[in-house]
Amino acid sequence: MFGMIRNSLFGSVEGWPCQVLSRGEKEEVTYEERACEGGKFATVEVAGKQFDEASKEAVLKLLKYVGGTNDKGVGMGMTAPVSITAFPGEDGSLQQKVKVSLRIPSQYQDSPPRPGDESIQIEEREGITIYSTQFGGYAKEEDYVNYAAKLRSALGSEAAYHKDFYLCNGYDPPMKPYWRRNEVWFVKE
Repeated sequence: MFGMIRNSLFGSVEGWPCQVLSRGEKEEVTYEERACEGGKFATVEVAGKQFDEASKEAVLKLLKYVGGTNDKGVGMGMTAPVSITAFPGEDGSLQQKVKVSLRIPSQYQDSPPRPGDESIQIEEREGITIYSTQFGGYAKEEDYVNYAAKLRSALGSEAAYHKDFYLCNGYDPPMKPYWRRNEVWFVKE
């Protein structure tokens, strides 16, 4: 029993296939430009709740889906990052709406299991090019907003990216206390 839990919590995690195109540093912010593959994603939208609460609710649904709450009853394994689409307001604070996504593992890309939860949608997405900055710790709304502002400042006015949303990405399970990896991604236009 312990071995199964241990493997499911700390087993290998498949990453979202991305290639680093360039790196930069400005105003003490290190950032990368990456090209990331498209594919099928499991997504959940939650509205009417604060960012942290809405994100947690959606992530739990997605974890159940990849853990076996699907029409095939199959545990698919985990992918990283868990990606939260955030929608900033005029003042930079986040609206009470999130869309949380998880890339379907490679071996299930062609025919993903159907979710048992109707709030989970399977979406086909094109590849994207992103600007990214990384930070540690247990990320909350305030951290993502702050790092988004730092990335915006570092990129300046020359970089063309979508301003009406950005991606808040977490790579680690909650029980990992150290060397956590979080990123803010701006999607290039």
